[in-house]
Amino acid sequence: MPLDALCLAAVREELSDQLIGLKIDKVQQPERDVLVLSLRGRERTHRLLISAGMSDMRVHLTEQRYENPASPPMFCMLLRKHLTGARILSVRQPSAERLLEFLLDAPDAMGEATEKLLVVELIAKSSNIVLIDADGIVIDCMKRVGSVLSDRRTVLPGLYYRHPTAQGEKTDPLTMSNDKWLQLLDFMGSDGLVDKWLLSTFSAFSPLICREIAWRAYGTCDFRLAEITDGGEALRREFFAIMSLVKSGGFQPWSILDADNSPRDFSYTKIMQYEGALELKRSESFSAMLDSHYARTAQLERLRQRSSATVRTVKTARDRILRKLAAQKTELEKTSMRESIRECGDIITANLHLMKKGQRELIAEDFFTPDNSLRDIPLDPLKTPQQNAAKYYKDYTKARNAESFLTEQIRLGEAEADYLDSVLEAIALAEGDKDMDEIRRELVQTGYVKEKRQKGGKSKPPPAAAPMKFRSSAGMEILAGRNNVQNDNLTLKSASKADVWLHTQKIHGSHVIICCNGLEPDDQTLAEAASIAAYYSSGRANGKVSVDFTKVRNVKKIPGGRPGMVTYTGYKTIVAAPDEVLVERLKLKS
Repeated sequence: MPLDALCLAAVREELSDQLIGLKIDKVQQPERDVLVLSLRGRERTHRLLISAGMSDMRVHLTEQRYENPASPPMFCMLLRKHLTGARILSVRQPSAERLLEFLLDAPDAMGEATEKLLVVELIAKSSNIVLIDADGIVIDCMKRVGSVLSDRRTVLPGLYYRHPTAQGEKTDPLTMSNDKWLQLLDFMGSDGLVDKWLLSTFSAFSPLICREIAWRAYGTCDFRLAEITDGGEALRREFFAIMSLVKSGGFQPWSILDADNSPRDFSYTKIMQYEGALELKRSESFSAMLDSHYARTAQLERLRQRSSATVRTVKTARDRILRKLAAQKTELEKTSMRESIRECGDIITANLHLMKKGQRELIAEDFFTPDNSLRDIPLDPLKTPQQNAAKYYKDYTKARNAESFLTEQIRLGEAEADYLDSVLEAIALAEGDKDMDEIRRELVQTGYVKEKRQKGGKSKPPPAAAPMKFRSSAGMEILAGRNNVQNDNLTLKSASKADVWLHTQKIHGSHVIICCNGLEPDDQTLAEAASIAAYYSSGRANGKVSVDFTKVRNVKKIPGGRPGMVTYTGYKTIVAAPDEVLVERLKLKS
């Protein structure tokens, strides 16, 4: 569900306990709509994530690491100027509003303490982050809203800040009394569903909570208003039970998971309406719940958007090669008739004394068949018999040469298509912008993408990212390449000849190295490295994957092959499961 006002109240309560008194040490803006504030105190440090994205708006503490852009956005620079060193005095929330206010004691340009307000508006398309001075004037905001863009409210530097407009005629459930409830029932009507009436009548409720109240009251989410026979008593009871929980601060962070353990939804109370169809999991905190729910899905969505152009380029190149391969294979099939063409030349040569110029065909005994049956051979009437024989011999030679040429071209084309498939797999497994940048540089090196010219002269390329690092349960270091170029460097340059190399059998994936340092890896380390190789491969979605392993000395680069393409000998095979939990546990944070 979206982070509704009541769930946000639970987050505010949790943040107040943890953040008041902490100072803002760093300000980062890794994404257009995302801020990360590093906070520190005497005994604790935290990272506060604030997202004003339309589909992932939220505020919570995070354990995730985010990559910064090469140059920070202007809003980030302004916040660094005003907020670095600021102390959090309070975290406030207007009643039943999806809005948080961080009251800050921040030094001004002269070093004097002054109050500033960082307002986080989590209102779908209108989500925003606004910095306000002590006089209530907007210093700046993440998304500037002028009168042309909004006929309700303008948010621009230099103007007084005004709260977002309330949701029409909806009622604040936190102010609801029993008398007011009875008055609302008089105007309830009998048309529609109970959950729809709750959603249209009260602010701060999400559709999930409205369905939950209806289910708790009547045993179904689709209960109709016309079917109420108790005067709304069950509905009143469950409504005020939720309100009592909210007012008493009895919030509980519950995650709702699909059958594959992926996050589906979340709430501040245990959701019972699914009746066991989905799994419910109690989280240790609201920040942990939100961090888990949004981190992976948000990261994948951002990567999908940023990699779409690269994916399109690679798929276009691969499809072009596949079409060319299909045509070449058709031509190769035609060359299988070359022996018949040579036989025609031999039969013409054997019958030259019976032929004359101008013939359109030769019907002669076929001495290449057991019964010497007749063969009908087409002729060019403009050519002499000798020239017709020479034409058939020439066509035979051409077909024979074409077979050799086409066979080699098909081999090269299939290797090229296989390489592009490996690039697509590397894009699918990319975990951040740095991974995508390296894949793009690889495509520049291999000629599939043109290098962008930098204004003001040639710029120095950023340093290559390090391979992924893991620590086995036995303490041995395990490395895994992020892309084809890194696979080459890891296997053929960095690794010791005595190290152990692993790769999924017959499918694309990362090169994995067990750094042995003169020791032989134990069976558990080998199994863990195999699981890492299976996870970072195109077999990630499979239950079991075959993984080959051998010494690095047995791995050789294919002469003239594309990055990441190797051959290996002296290998053994182990079957491993792509275990995400194991991989994350062994992975070392960079």
